[in-house]
Amino acid sequence: MRAALVRLRRATGLPVAFGGLVHDARPLRIAELTGAATNALRGLAIRTGNGLGGKSMALSRPCTVTDYPTARHISHEYDAAVAAEGLRSVVAVPVVVRRRVRGVLYGALRRPVALGDRVLDEAVAAARDVEQALLLRDEAGQLLAWVRGPGTGAGPGADGDRRSWETVREVHGDLRAMAPKIADPALRAELLAVCGRLASADAAAPAAGVPLAPREVDVLSCVASGATNAAAAERLGLKPETVKAYLRSAMRKLGAHSRGEAVAAARRGGVLP
Repeated sequence: MRAALVRLRRATGLPVAFGGLVHDARPLRIAELTGAATNALRGLAIRTGNGLGGKSMALSRPCTVTDYPTARHISHEYDAAVAAEGLRSVVAVPVVVRRRVRGVLYGALRRPVALGDRVLDEAVAAARDVEQALLLRDEAGQLLAWVRGPGTGAGPGADGDRRSWETVREVHGDLRAMAPKIADPALRAELLAVCGRLASADAAAPAAGVPLAPREVDVLSCVASGATNAAAAERLGLKPETVKAYLRSAMRKLGAHSRGEAVAAARRGGVLP
């Protein structure tokens, strides 16, 4: 959220940006501010339908006002906080993930000026950044929940919920591809730690014995799933030439002469499940 607000200010020139996320069934609270002169907005609880942000949440679309204090098409529950910060022209954009409003981003001026299409477009783009980050976090959480499920950790054949190695390998690949895109360092570290546990669950040798770089492991994980260099590049957000370079480096370190040999060696070394 903070990164999106900073982007919003830089791209639009708006002096103030703020926003917050919805947690469970509780009202949205303004938790992040940049460019604010006071703390009047911090912690403000925004309910659906109330004020400009609440209207944006109710409609699931961006809303703007040229002069907040005199705007007739919004309710005015938050006038005191808005006046304390001296805001006049405001844009509010909802953060919508899988058709559910998860937050709101605001940008504002301290004078009554009509906000043009460029400002609106940049505000929407900033909200999309937050949406993608939340979507990644949700997907990571689902994968982690699967890994933590009953029977996980001993591999196929263990008591409890028996999970095939094909599924384990698919989850491992998804987590490896997702981890570099996660902004939250704690969640990213947890994803990588889970990847390590999955990879070493049925290893014949300790993973530390194979000195592969993280991106080399990412590429091998994609190759193990049958992805071409082009498909791996798209999945990892890399160029195909970069994928080739990582693959060649991994093959050299593993003493492999083919993609298949590299994958097999990585699995024996506990780098891949």
